[in-house]
Amino acid sequence: MTRGQIANVDLIKQVNCAAVYRLIDSQGPISRVKIAELSHLAAASVTKITRTLIECGLIREMAHQASTGGRRAISLTTVTHAFHLVSVKLGREELQLCLYSLDGQVLARQIHAFPQQPQAALLDALIAHIGDFIAEQRQHQALTLVAIALTMPGLTDAVHGQVVYHPSFPLVDVPLARLLKEALGLPVFIGNDIRTQALAEHYFGASRDCLDSVLVSVRHGVGAGIITEGRIFRSLGRDVAEIGHIRVDALGDRCHCGNFGCLETMVADAALLKQAGRMLEQGFDSLLKRQPLTMASLCQAALDGDRLARDVLGRAAEYLGQALAIMVNLFNPQKILIAGELCAADSLLFPLIGKAIAHQSLPSFHRDLPIVKARFQDEQTIGGLALVKRALLEGELLQLIIESR
Repeated sequence: MTRGQIANVDLIKQVNCAAVYRLIDSQGPISRVKIAELSHLAAASVTKITRTLIECGLIREMAHQASTGGRRAISLTTVTHAFHLVSVKLGREELQLCLYSLDGQVLARQIHAFPQQPQAALLDALIAHIGDFIAEQRQHQALTLVAIALTMPGLTDAVHGQVVYHPSFPLVDVPLARLLKEALGLPVFIGNDIRTQALAEHYFGASRDCLDSVLVSVRHGVGAGIITEGRIFRSLGRDVAEIGHIRVDALGDRCHCGNFGCLETMVADAALLKQAGRMLEQGFDSLLKRQPLTMASLCQAALDGDRLARDVLGRAAEYLGQALAIMVNLFNPQKILIAGELCAADSLLFPLIGKAIAHQSLPSFHRDLPIVKARFQDEQTIGGLALVKRALLEGELLQLIIESR
């Protein structure tokens, strides 16, 4: 057997093992007979795979199912509480670390200031923070760490584990996944924070009930994540859906990308506060004159009927709807999720966004299309949990765990 044939056999084993694990994860408790039926694998193959997964502690047998006349089948279910991961969010001059069990339980969390610094010092500091966090947690509890996940704003190449662009740090083309793995001795997965949040919403949050969804996050910038047929939409592993750089006003402000009137320059938090501040300076009467100007106060003023606040947020809703209409026409999602502080005024904004989408998209695509708040508004590290979950379901991490036992 040639090297290529061996590689192909190993890949087939990984694919089949992942198919069995996915079925147990999504439909368990489930019998081996049912797994064979749904996966179209031979019963002997299913028995062999499930035996391996049981030996590795990844699944377990449950009590016998009710008899249908013959021998009662044993049910199988996944084991997630016994495995752990560290999720890291490398934000804009802030580092968040969270220890999760694979069932999503938060076991520990830390937040550190993380200032700009030269690349070598930055990497050393990142490795030190993660290593210290792991060592500290191991002092308090027994851990079975299976992976580290790192998410960030900007652009990533998940297949090669590289950073394409980070808005705050000099990490262009840095093979971050490989460097962290070499230093910390664990598999490392990286991804964009918004795309991985969309995946987390699909696995654990507001879009669990559908296979096709679009999440838009409006905060410091504007980003989107697209889930299609239950998978994050990517292009050869690279990030897509930079909705924040759709031009919505040719006469708008200059964007950091070099263009003018990008959606980000019109609806991001700083842009909305800038618009409100200009109107206050021009003498518009508003409840906001008597309090600090923040996204929270802007949203509350709009809910209280303040005309200035409603004008600012109403224009934002129109621009968001205009950009989302493009996404609707392209991907025909079953649900749209919105994340960001402006969701505090969802009762006002979401109908306006829906109206703008309806004016600019196909009727059969926007009819009865729900627009809802994302569940994970503030849990910045949840995307890392989703990355590890995906690596398990697709077989890459599953195989690594099996090989390490």
